[in-house]
Amino acid sequence: QVQLVESGGGLVQPGGSLRLSCAASGPLFRTNAMGWLRQAPGKERDVIASITWNGAITYYTDSVKGRFTISRDNAKNTLYLQMNSLTPEDTAVYYCAIGFRLPIPKLLGEFDDWGQGTQVTVSS
Repeated sequence: QVQLVESGGGLVQPGGSLRLSCAASGPLFRTNAMGWLRQAPGKERDVIASITWNGAITYYTDSVKGRFTISRDNAKNTLYLQMNSLTPEDTAVYYCAIGFRLPIPKLLGEFDDWGQGTQVTVSS
């Protein structure tokens, strides 16, 4: 159906920034909602941001609101997550996800597939 490949993770100091990218294969990317999930060590995977197929509407969980920005470029089949003011609590594996059923998924079960993830570590 669709392959999702995340990139851009790494080690960053508290207060720093990172930009994650997700390259999608196939035509499904352009007509479906997308999102970013994350899973911290010992915790469940959570939805942190999502975006409608055309980028018109976005959703953020409270813990990242005002610091993270989700965006997409349908011409490039790419999803982005700009992360600013990072804290150690943001340390996690970050996953790009696609949802086929809702305009803007907000729960894990509302997404249908995701990539292998990219590690983000915030530490001094």
